[in-house]
Amino acid sequence: MSHAAAIWLLMLLQGTLTALGERTRDKMYEPILGASCFRRLNGTHQTGCSSTYSGSVGVLHLINVEADLEFLLGNPPSPPYAPLIPPHLFTRSNLMRLKEAGPKNISVVLLINNAEKMKQFSHELNCPNQYSGINSSETCDASNPANSWNPWGTGLLHEDFPFPIYYIAEEKEIDKLKDCFEKFNNKNYETHALRSLCAIEVKSFMSAAVNTEVCMRRTNFINNLGGSKYCDPLEGRNVYATVYPRNSTPNAIEGTKTDEKFILVTCRLDTASMFDGVGLGAMDSVVSLAVFTQVANLLRQILPAQSSLPDPRRNVLFVTFNGESYDYIGSQRFVYDMDKLDFPPKSAGGSPIAFENIEFMLDIGTLDDIANIKLHALTGTQLAQKLLEQLNTYAKSPRYGFNVNIQSEMSAHIPPTSAQSFLRRDPKFPALILNARPTNKYYHSIYDDSINVDFVYANTSQDFTQLVEVGDFKTLKAESLQMKVRNISSIVALALYQSLTGQEYTGTKVANPLLADELLYCFLQSADCPLFKASSYPESPTALPLPPMRYISVLGGSQESSGWTYRVLGYLLSQQKKIPKENCTILPLHFFAGYNNTGECRLTTQNYSHALSPAFLIDGYDWASGQYSTWTESTWSQFSARIFLRPSNVHQVTTLSVGIVVLIISFCLVYIISSRSEVLFEDLPASNAALFG
Repeated sequence: MSHAAAIWLLMLLQGTLTALGERTRDKMYEPILGASCFRRLNGTHQTGCSSTYSGSVGVLHLINVEADLEFLLGNPPSPPYAPLIPPHLFTRSNLMRLKEAGPKNISVVLLINNAEKMKQFSHELNCPNQYSGINSSETCDASNPANSWNPWGTGLLHEDFPFPIYYIAEEKEIDKLKDCFEKFNNKNYETHALRSLCAIEVKSFMSAAVNTEVCMRRTNFINNLGGSKYCDPLEGRNVYATVYPRNSTPNAIEGTKTDEKFILVTCRLDTASMFDGVGLGAMDSVVSLAVFTQVANLLRQILPAQSSLPDPRRNVLFVTFNGESYDYIGSQRFVYDMDKLDFPPKSAGGSPIAFENIEFMLDIGTLDDIANIKLHALTGTQLAQKLLEQLNTYAKSPRYGFNVNIQSEMSAHIPPTSAQSFLRRDPKFPALILNARPTNKYYHSIYDDSINVDFVYANTSQDFTQLVEVGDFKTLKAESLQMKVRNISSIVALALYQSLTGQEYTGTKVANPLLADELLYCFLQSADCPLFKASSYPESPTALPLPPMRYISVLGGSQESSGWTYRVLGYLLSQQKKIPKENCTILPLHFFAGYNNTGECRLTTQNYSHALSPAFLIDGYDWASGQYSTWTESTWSQFSARIFLRPSNVHQVTTLSVGIVVLIISFCLVYIISSRSEVLFEDLPASNAALFG
């Protein structure tokens, strides 16, 4: 019994000590929720940021005005520091000064969410994807930001920083930091080295370094027995669908080209930002995706049967390209696959589509100013002039009252869109681009959100899948985003209708602004939305009330945006069939919940294709050639941040000195006891004496 009691007491003591230790740790450290900058690499260099392996620690210092930086950049008393910077001071000049001062003085940078004084905030280059498009300096002049495609770009997204950058969005988290700074740090700056200070520890160590070539070599090295991965290629999925179902033929097995003809309509699916999981790309690409989706839905409903077209071989191929923010990953792979007659993927069936099968491409670019749009082409052609006339037929028609101005620009000043991948292969490829003049001051940043596009959810609970009359929805303001999307979508769809049928559209049905309302809500505010529910399987689990991530990610990473786009395109471009649920199980048949959640069997045309750069498929690829995108993402173990009181230098030296003294005394005592053991323990029984001999 005595042994059992002793064991029980030991276990109780251990549990008590563990609990005390956990409570002590909780009192010492306070977690801070946020998002971290991370490292990406390409064929020539690395970008982004990383903490040290064990985490980077810095003393909090609030920056209210630019002059506050001088305290950190001179000879601060207790380095390293972690400045808390509001967005309007998170400029290129300030960040580069901090970069030059660190990591001796600066070990962490904290971006706190406070948009009051912010007027612009774009981390992208003045010329996005400037090294992967058409080889012409006329396309974009980086030396003259005023004539570039992103005049407000700072290029910070492409810089490499020697410290972690952590973004804190929640007000309560910011208050924790400010309160800690005010209580412990914001006084007697000259005595910082003599007292405990509020500090933050950020852990965001990146495994990869140098560039993609080095990283991939390390990952694939034959002696990498542990199977460690240092980086992964940026990789996702393109989504495509056709207005009319394609016929599967035996030729697909033989690899013979099809005799079909396609109008290719495209847009971009992804976006980018400096911080992991934060960045909606509202004006950047969601508005274009909404227009693209509306065009597809309107065309599917107003076009006659394919057999009644003047040329029944004609079809419309809709494609959303993923990874376009990183040197056109999705469109480069699409072009590569078409050249090799590998599109569509063999698993999709149907004959391969070649470039000869594409009549022309209409690329829907960024529509910042959706009422003033240009039709771009590399050179003026009869095709471009004809389409411009068709677009303006409906844009200026008093029957519709769209009041949209579409002009032409035939020059090498081509926007940074997916069409660049096609024109780079062949400058004579019939690519046309709809693009507005740039007005997005928050391009590729955390602030390109629903506020940036002035989106207010109408939430009418009406059927958004049906077309409407041009005079409907007078309750919606003409200048609302939903109506603007309706207008340009209808113009594009009706022009394509005329191209396919050879006849002007004389009806009064137009795109439904409520479809734009629902799609914008789903992608900008919550995936738990009516459109996503309608395009899912009945009784599917409820999606999270958060917008889907729209960063391309890596293999095995989040592919929410392509997954939802696949379902939405499948639903809106499909044809309903009277087939019971139990027989609607094999693609291209798909069972959707539908608008009323009653279940609908539909014949679909949507599918995926690979969005992985050809650079990772070619043996011996020259990583510095610039032919294809070479972007990879570093692996990491965790993202975390916590604040605590960092002891003063005097305290740390005192603690170390006391520890050394105690250690020396302990060794002396052990030596004395060991050397006098026979005297000290001479009366012990023989059985116990053996233990001390």
